[in-house]
Amino acid sequence: MNSYERLFARMQGKPVDRVPNNCIIMGFGAKYIGASYREFVTDYRVLAEAALRCREDFDLDILSVISDPMREAEAFGSEIVFPENGVPYAARPLLQELSDISKLKVFSPEASRRTNDRLMAVRYLSEQAGSECAVQGWVEGAFAEACDLRDLYNMMIDVMLEPDAVKDLLEICTEGAIRFALAQIKAGARIIGIGDAAASLIGPQMYMEFAFPYEKRLIDEIHKAGGKAKLHICGNINKILDMVVETGADMIDCDWMVDFKRANELCGTTISACGNFDPVAVLLEGKVETVKNAVNTCLAQSSPTSIIAAGCEVPPDTPAENLKAVSQALWEAAG
Repeated sequence: MNSYERLFARMQGKPVDRVPNNCIIMGFGAKYIGASYREFVTDYRVLAEAALRCREDFDLDILSVISDPMREAEAFGSEIVFPENGVPYAARPLLQELSDISKLKVFSPEASRRTNDRLMAVRYLSEQAGSECAVQGWVEGAFAEACDLRDLYNMMIDVMLEPDAVKDLLEICTEGAIRFALAQIKAGARIIGIGDAAASLIGPQMYMEFAFPYEKRLIDEIHKAGGKAKLHICGNINKILDMVVETGADMIDCDWMVDFKRANELCGTTISACGNFDPVAVLLEGKVETVKNAVNTCLAQSSPTSIIAAGCEVPPDTPAENLKAVSQALWEAAG
């Protein structure tokens, strides 16, 4: 089986030659090809080279254009700082006050420099991969995007004091995410990853009010366009896991602190739980046998639709032999 066949068969619970390996490559990929992270996040050719090289050398089953959470924020008008080897960040919150929402306009993905750069990455990778491997686009979830525009601290106060204004902001962020997701599907992405990391910082009641409806609407629109959706919420989502499953996502990323066995039970036979060994303690700091043992532990907790990956992105300084051990363990387990 090739990667495309393996991944989509597994998502349907069909037999595969081995369980798919969907480790997230970002800073590791840039370092692996000798590029700065600034180059990785600003030049689609660098990102694409890292994705293709890492897929080939580490036996990955996805080509992803994930890079940083600030592409949409820049398209909305934020001033973004690009450290040479660090994650881009906003120089200051674009929305100094919630009343500034009135000035916010939904962007055109093709008209903004870095959202268009991501579209070019999707097109290029789709051309290179053909039917061999699926390309995964990426967007920010509405709650995470609102935090990017308003600042995390301010946003957490806003949801308590000005919930209606927050919902107005979330509507705009959702519309931006839908436009960006559909543009990537049109460019060739078969799966859209949705990063909504900040949603792990709020409790179940707030999640249902300020994150769930917007995630679900975005996922519904992705499905209408013929794509699959992967929901990625970094951190401990054990308290909201049952709700996350109800968003309709086809894949749900589970960070290392999430109960992977329970996640698989909740996902049943129609959703793929993806995870979930510790990217730092296992991949970065462990030995080859540590990695293989962790992969086998995840496999033991898996269902017929599960996908294996580190709980979050592969750390930049991960030893190459450790990342290779993920695929080795999967092949060994397959017999």
